[in-house]
Amino acid sequence: MSATLSDQIGEFYDTSSGLWEQMWGEHMHHGYYGADGTRRPGRKQAQIDLIEELLKWTADSLGVDLSGGSNTRQFLDAGCGIGGSTLYLAQKFKIKGIGITLSPVQAARAIDRSREARIDGEVGFLVANAQKVPFADASFDWVWSLESGEHMPDKEGFLRECHRVLKPGGTLMFATWCHRPTEEPLGRLTESEQKLLREIYRIYHLPYVISLPEYEAIATQLEFQNIHTADWSSAVAPFWDEVLESAFNPAAILGLLMAGWGTIQGAMAIGLMRDGFARGTIRYGVLCATKSGH
Repeated sequence: MSATLSDQIGEFYDTSSGLWEQMWGEHMHHGYYGADGTRRPGRKQAQIDLIEELLKWTADSLGVDLSGGSNTRQFLDAGCGIGGSTLYLAQKFKIKGIGITLSPVQAARAIDRSREARIDGEVGFLVANAQKVPFADASFDWVWSLESGEHMPDKEGFLRECHRVLKPGGTLMFATWCHRPTEEPLGRLTESEQKLLREIYRIYHLPYVISLPEYEAIATQLEFQNIHTADWSSAVAPFWDEVLESAFNPAAILGLLMAGWGTIQGAMAIGLMRDGFARGTIRYGVLCATKSGH
C-alpha cells in the first residue's frame, strides 16, 4: 500500500470515526436484514446480526465448531475500526484477539473501549498495515476481515498475508465490497458503471474493488482449502437507506460540519452506494476458507 493511500485512509477514519460512533455505535460495517433484505431489526442490531450470520454461515459451510474450546486461542481482526468486532468476538468466544487499523484515532478508541469493557488483558490494538502484518507465520487460529478488503491495493497480497499468519487448519472469515461478476452473460463493466465506481473510490479512498469470483480465484491460487463464497447484496443493501435516514439527524449534520470536508463527502456518497446496489453494480461478497493442516 502506497504511503499516500494508507495516509489518506488513516486520515479519513481519524476524522470520521467519532461521528460514526456517536450516530451508529461501535460497529463500522453493513447490517444484515434477512436473506432477502426485508427484515428490519434496528440499525445497531442489524450490524450485530451481520457478525452472527457470518459466524453461522462459516460454521455451516466448513462444518466446524468455531467456539473450538481450548484449541482456539487467538484471532486477528484485520481492519478493526474502533474494535467493534474484536471485542464482540473476544467476549463471545472467551478468546484473545488482536485488531489492526491504519487509523491512530481508531486504535486509541478501541483500546479505551477494551478498558471500559474490562477485557483489555484479552485484546490488543495497534496501528499496522494489513498488507504487511507485524506477526509471525502461523500466529492465529482465525483471521477475521469485515469490510477492509476494499481498501487493499494488492488483493492477492492481502489474502496471502491472511494465509501466512493463520495456523495450519485455521479459518479465514472475510466480507468485502465487490463489483458484479464480469463473466458472461453479464459481460464487462459498462462505462456508466465504471464512472460510478470511480466516484466511490475517490470519496472512500478505495484503490479499486474486484468481483467475488476473482476473490475465489485468488484464494484457490493461494491454496486455501474448503473455499465457500456467497453474495449477500440483497441482505445488506437496506443499510444505505438507514444511513441516509440517520444523516438527517440534527446531531449528525452538526457532526459532519465539525468533522470536515472528507467526512462530508463520505456522507454525500450515500446516494452513490444506494444506486450502486440498486443497479447491481456493487455487490457484497463473503468468503470463508481454511488453511491446509499440513
